Amino acid sequence: MASSHSSSPVPQGSSRDVFFKKEVDPTKHIRPVQSLPDVCPKEPTDQHRWTIYHSKVNLPAALNDPRLAKRESDFFTKTWGLDFVDTEVIPSFYLPQISKEHFTVYQQEISQKEKTHERCKNICPPKDTFDRTLLHTHDKSRTDLEQVPKIFMKPDFALDDSLTFNSVLPWSHFNTAGGKGNRDAASSKLLQEKLSHYLDIVEVNIAHQISLRSEAFFHAMTSQHELQDYLKKTSQAVKMLRDKIAQIDKVMCEGSLHILRLALTRNNCVKVYNKLKLMATVHQTQPTVQVLLSTSEFVGALDLIATTQEVLQQELQGIHSFRHLGSQLCELEKLIDKMMIAEFSTYSHSDLNRPLDDDCQILEEERLVSLVFGLLKQRKLNFLEIYSEEMIITAKNIIKQCVINKVSQIEDIDTDVIVKLADQMRMLNFPQWFDLLKDIFSKFTIFLQRVKATLNIIHSVVLSVLDKNRRTRELEEISQQKNAAKDNSLDTEVAYLIHEGLFISDAFNESELTPIAIDTTSQRNASPNSEPCSSDSVSEPECTTDSSSSKEQTSSSATPGCVDMMVNEDMKLTDLELEKLANNIQELLYSASDICHDRAVKFLMSRAKDGFLEKLNSTEFITLSRLMETFILDTEHICGRKSMSLLGALQSQANKFVNRFHEERKTKLSLLLDNERWKQADVPAEFQDLVDSISDGKIALPEKKSGVTEERKPAEVLIVEGQQYAVVGTVLLLIRIILEYCQCVDNIPSVTTDMLTRLSDLLKYFNSRSCQLVLGAGALQVVGLKTITTKNLALSSRCLQLIVHYIPVIRAHFEARLQPKQYSMLRHFDHITKDYHDHIAEISAKLVAIMDSLFDKLLSKYEVKAPVPSACFRNICKQMAKMHEAIFDLLPEEQTQMLFLRINASYKLHLKKQLSHLNVINDGGPQNGLVTADVAFYTGNLQALKGLKDLDLNMSEIWEQKR
Repeated sequence: MASSHSSSPVPQGSSRDVFFKKEVDPTKHIRPVQSLPDVCPKEPTDQHRWTIYHSKVNLPAALNDPRLAKRESDFFTKTWGLDFVDTEVIPSFYLPQISKEHFTVYQQEISQKEKTHERCKNICPPKDTFDRTLLHTHDKSRTDLEQVPKIFMKPDFALDDSLTFNSVLPWSHFNTAGGKGNRDAASSKLLQEKLSHYLDIVEVNIAHQISLRSEAFFHAMTSQHELQDYLKKTSQAVKMLRDKIAQIDKVMCEGSLHILRLALTRNNCVKVYNKLKLMATVHQTQPTVQVLLSTSEFVGALDLIATTQEVLQQELQGIHSFRHLGSQLCELEKLIDKMMIAEFSTYSHSDLNRPLDDDCQILEEERLVSLVFGLLKQRKLNFLEIYSEEMIITAKNIIKQCVINKVSQIEDIDTDVIVKLADQMRMLNFPQWFDLLKDIFSKFTIFLQRVKATLNIIHSVVLSVLDKNRRTRELEEISQQKNAAKDNSLDTEVAYLIHEGLFISDAFNESELTPIAIDTTSQRNASPNSEPCSSDSVSEPECTTDSSSSKEQTSSSATPGCVDMMVNEDMKLTDLELEKLANNIQELLYSASDICHDRAVKFLMSRAKDGFLEKLNSTEFITLSRLMETFILDTEHICGRKSMSLLGALQSQANKFVNRFHEERKTKLSLLLDNERWKQADVPAEFQDLVDSISDGKIALPEKKSGVTEERKPAEVLIVEGQQYAVVGTVLLLIRIILEYCQCVDNIPSVTTDMLTRLSDLLKYFNSRSCQLVLGAGALQVVGLKTITTKNLALSSRCLQLIVHYIPVIRAHFEARLQPKQYSMLRHFDHITKDYHDHIAEISAKLVAIMDSLFDKLLSKYEVKAPVPSACFRNICKQMAKMHEAIFDLLPEEQTQMLFLRINASYKLHLKKQLSHLNVINDGGPQNGLVTADVAFYTGNLQALKGLKDLDLNMSEIWEQKR
């Protein structure tokens, strides 16, 4: 396809001959449209004589003719004659006739494979080869195009750009200096070949695209001659139109221009008259402003000044008599700014310091709206800072006044001796101080509601101004569109009047005096440089200087719903500034909440200096915590954001409370353990009720029943979910302490994580301390026990099992009150459970070790001789009975059986060792009989014990293999 640039030459002729031919008979000129002409045009002289233009360019062009939907089927017959046709092939005489029976054996062999093949085809059908071919062709074309650098595909590609030229043809390929001519020449040749390759790729893709659109392309070629005829007729029509327009201009317009000039002169005289009237009106501006300021009509005065300034700059610019009026109005405007700021400060003080018992939310709403509108008009956006400072002062005064009122009601406080207000406040007890704090919080709530109502009014004014600005822009756009449409309609009307022969001056007078006068105000506001009409320039200042009308306007627009009536001028504020101001108003409301919280924190800290808050009991602290949380939620509901200062102070006090709460109970547990004698204690009925209150995995302390309750005898064991637990008194109190931790978490949710850590520390302390006292025999010195018995060990194990039973319940209680990201803290309970299980296993191992040492001592002296049973076995059975008697009532039956199985395994090991030492084997001799009798005595006594009847002792393992 690259060779298409060197195709056969095309006959050259003048462009005029091609596009403009002589007019001939239309029947002869319009030729029948051929379906698809050749690529090269035919010679126009003789259509029947064959020329070189009838031939194709090359063989690929002939075979890939885009006009052919498919290759012609009669290619060979058309070229080589009609004799070249398909003929039937005569069968050969030398080949045998093959029938269907010859393939029977083969079909039988492949039938099974054919079924498998058909099943596979149904499972995985083959892809459409045609789609795959198209996809391959598209992918190949896309891959070829990706080889062309992206710089050639840019829409702004131009070789006259130096950067583009250097990127396409780098100078390094053309530099032949320094003896590098051969290499540079080769490089230049390589660059030429590369560019030729890119050209070939693009031409191939272009040819492909042309082939897809060949029908439309060749159809356009056939209609080219018709297009030339249409252009010729159009040119003649344009020439005739120009001649007619020239004639109309000469005949009709020259006389009318004089009339238009006279009309323009008349309009200028009217404008001069209106200008003088406007000057007389502007002269009355200053007295009118003074009258408005005397009645605090700041908005009306500012509107009048702004309107006068606009008139001076646009319509009265350069008037010598008004050269000082602009500066005088600027000074007057600065004075109004100071007056408005002072007025707003006075309003803020009056609004925030009025009695909080007043039900009125907003003080003088009309006055506030007028002040805010005037401040916005003058871009005095720092009025929010004034309001913020006034809020801080008011918050301080609220607390001070509440303290004074409360202290004055207490007769026990001598204000003459205790002068400072803070010291007087510290003399209050908790109920009195709590009532004071509740009063402060209620006053702060009313204060925030009042601030929110005021800020909402200011916010609505700002949003109204913002909305007005946006609507003004939309009206300006609509006005511009109307003006453009009016100009077009005016041109059409003039053409119509010319055609009908009417007077143009009358048409202009009608179009100017009616619709243009109506839109003058909007045009002047939209484009300050435009010159308004005479009637508008007089009427507007007269309306603005009328003080009565401005008063009516201000009073009627005092409410936020009528702010649009006041927003009749450009506020000089952008939409971004107004949106920022609206956000600042919302932030000021957040700041009001923070101010109240900060003052409340300082009030709490002043009372907490002598450790007052740390000395509160659980009930008092919970009451205080709930009051503070309620206030935090109320302020969040009012202001829309949670303040963190008071919440942080509450968390700090809660941490101190948790530390004291934990230290008190840890100290109490330590004293209990130091005085515990590790004997089974009776279980009072209240502790059984306490355990019964933990139902369905929910922990809750039982409510104390009022009135006289019947006395119930204490039980011997604690019943938990049908199981009996023999416990010591310390564990009963520990269960109650654990429930107090869980109840504290319900009352103060913010201390959940701290309580979890403290409770895990308490459980670890009980585990380690009980291990020291029982397994480590520390109770011998601390309590004065003579020895640590097996009963002490079993009782300690059972107490640990009771705590382990409640750990999952405690874990579920805390898990329901933790955040998902805090679930990792629950691993403390897993570690505690593991430590407790290890401790229980160590106690069991200690019990086994006690009997192991006894077996070692007794069986080492065992001799196989009469009488039977021997004294050694009698002593062993006696010790086993004592062990069973000590632990059976304390441990469950299954634990007792497991423990005695381990003891029996130790016994068999020592007996086997002694028999091996005495060289007694299982040979049926006299010694074997004596040992068998002793073992039977041991087995019978052990299985006779309560709960060990079905114990599988398996004493056959004591004998070694027979030698």
